[in-house]
Amino acid sequence: MTDVGTWPAGPGAEPVGPPTGSLADLLERVLDKGIVIAGDIKIDLLDIELLTIRLRLFIASVETAKKAGIDWWETDPALSSRAARDALAEENARLRARLEALEEADPDTAEVVR
Repeated sequence: MTDVGTWPAGPGAEPVGPPTGSLADLLERVLDKGIVIAGDIKIDLLDIELLTIRLRLFIASVETAKKAGIDWWETDPALSSRAARDALAEENARLRARLEALEEADPDTAEVVR
């Protein structure tokens, strides 16, 4: 049996339901606290594991995620221009070091490259 509310005193009065919040309030609460949804999908055939998919979903605001120690979007070159620049600068430094090592190993070839 479902409780639909309480009846106020008085003739012709409408029932008063439990207080409800708006969707925006619910979304703000979820983003502020965070919510985790986890699940596994496993496909076996004759006791042989063919496929396992592990799903982990964390829904939160950026501030809440940072408090939880999650900040992968800041270091992923596909999502952050700063991370892309850092990755490019790192690759450039590696290539320069490799070129210097090759030039030191064979000075004759270094003159041809320049």
